[in-house]
Amino acid sequence: MSWPTRQEALDLLYEWTKNKNLRKHAYAVEAAMRAYAQRFREDPDRWGVVGLLHDFDYEKHPDMEEHPRVGAEHIRRIGWPEELAQSVLAHAEHTSAERNTAMKKAIFAVDELTGLIVAVALVRPSKKLEDVTVESVMKKWDETRFAAGVDRNLVERGAEELGVPLEEHVGVVLDAMKGVSDELGL
Repeated sequence: MSWPTRQEALDLLYEWTKNKNLRKHAYAVEAAMRAYAQRFREDPDRWGVVGLLHDFDYEKHPDMEEHPRVGAEHIRRIGWPEELAQSVLAHAEHTSAERNTAMKKAIFAVDELTGLIVAVALVRPSKKLEDVTVESVMKKWDETRFAAGVDRNLVERGAEELGVPLEEHVGVVLDAMKGVSDELGL
């Protein structure tokens, strides 16, 4: 079967994910993936689908033994491309999936970072992404208690694998998220 459309990916996301914050996370990662696809002259629609689907199984299968393996297996079962299943697996360090393409490196690099950017927005007086800057994100970088669930080492490794300096990486993801701030409620 061919690569799924954005609508097909959204349908699967909505079927498996009822939590609005998890859906918003998918939109943030989709936006970041689209931005990197454009940067690397790749297909933003394909990369966006990876962003939408990377965590689609998390609500039903939050255990790291299952997530995202159950999701990748479902992608295979419904006949979508193996490249999509492998890209979903690549976002999670614990799967040991190879990150041997730019798309796989990007999904790994942007996933955690979107969470940190949201956290920075939520502590701004306006609670708006428009008031977040690369500098404000970097100020929070070394505050390990702030957004403690975000593994900064993974973000740094992801940026390095992409060949993008960390602050530039933050800027790419932040700008992409600003483009979908209404969908994110920020």
